[in-house]
Amino acid sequence: MADEHRKASALALLLGLVVSGCNVYAQTSPNDSLEHYAETGEKALAEGRYADAEKAYEELRRLSPGTAEVHARLGLIYFQERKFDQAVASMREAFKLKPSLPKLDTLLAMSLSELGRYTEALAGLEKGFQQGTDTAVRRRCGLELIRAYTGSQRDSKAMEVALQLNRLYPDDPEVLFQTGKIYGNLAYLTMHKLAQVAPDSVWRHEAAAEAFESEGASEFAIPEYQKVLALDPHRPGVHYRLGRTLLARSEKTKSPEDIQEAAKEFELELGQEPANANAAYELAEIHRNAGEAEEARKYFEMALKHYPNFEEAHLGLASVLVFEHKPDLALPHLQKAIALNPDNRVSWYRLVQAERALGNGPEEQKALQEFQRLRKQQASEQAAHGLFAPQEVTPQKLDPDAAP
Repeated sequence: MADEHRKASALALLLGLVVSGCNVYAQTSPNDSLEHYAETGEKALAEGRYADAEKAYEELRRLSPGTAEVHARLGLIYFQERKFDQAVASMREAFKLKPSLPKLDTLLAMSLSELGRYTEALAGLEKGFQQGTDTAVRRRCGLELIRAYTGSQRDSKAMEVALQLNRLYPDDPEVLFQTGKIYGNLAYLTMHKLAQVAPDSVWRHEAAAEAFESEGASEFAIPEYQKVLALDPHRPGVHYRLGRTLLARSEKTKSPEDIQEAAKEFELELGQEPANANAAYELAEIHRNAGEAEEARKYFEMALKHYPNFEEAHLGLASVLVFEHKPDLALPHLQKAIALNPDNRVSWYRLVQAERALGNGPEEQKALQEFQRLRKQQASEQAAHGLFAPQEVTPQKLDPDAAP
């Protein structure tokens, strides 16, 4: 509640509408009742007691109906109470009495937007957002402007404001939430239009496939990717995406047939695009998990040839080399992976294995200590990473018998 009080006071100050009780009294007449109500109303507003502030200023309005500042102050109180109809009426009365009142048009525009009267609100909101010099007022106008443009079905304008807000307030949670909704809505509308204008196009099926894949609905994504390939057999990247989706399904079904089909798709992708390091890596990982070290090594090396800073490929190749009793050859790949990402506990665990195989006791212990530290540190972060960091390739994982 204290935060809300501070926000209310800040908004009033920023809009230039904070008129002390004495100032309001001076605008009216030397009357003890007027001064009393003005001071009572100001004190209540400063403390966030809006109902009490409303009563005091409504009495002031009754006693001095021709004072513009009283109507303006009451409009602010109604705004804080979310009584937007009454806020609009009070502010318009204030304008009628004194058109020169500063910045009241911004608060009026916000109130109109809250009421869904977007056409009336737009001019004031645009002025407050584009010309405003105060950070808090400009931010609030921007958020209301998104609402007004969206409500007026001017989605491209809403997107422009969302982009500006993200640049101005990159770490503001509310801005991120509201602009994220705009991006998502525009993406949905665009894909919906695509489905209407070209329902059988390769673009429509690929969009549907990617959407299903992102949701983890592999059973729906697979036939959509297959339709894409039926329309355009040489479409870049689609064999790879289909292979990834088949792998995802295999994790649920435990079907070796899905893994075999995925391998075929990765091979087809490499046939069209030999430099696709991701496809080479996935093939290598399939062979590694099947215990086919020679084939795995070939594809890991192919991936690294085209993408030398491929962390997961360095780890995969190091694992194969340790399996082949070549820890000395594995060591530089592990060191490279750690240089690329020192926070990957898999790298440190495999370094433990390599140093142990080489008989380097002190180095093994150093690597083991770092592995254990990262394992504790990352335990609470693992779920969040899985939710917010979609993976383009199958990540290397700890062996089932990884040291505690």
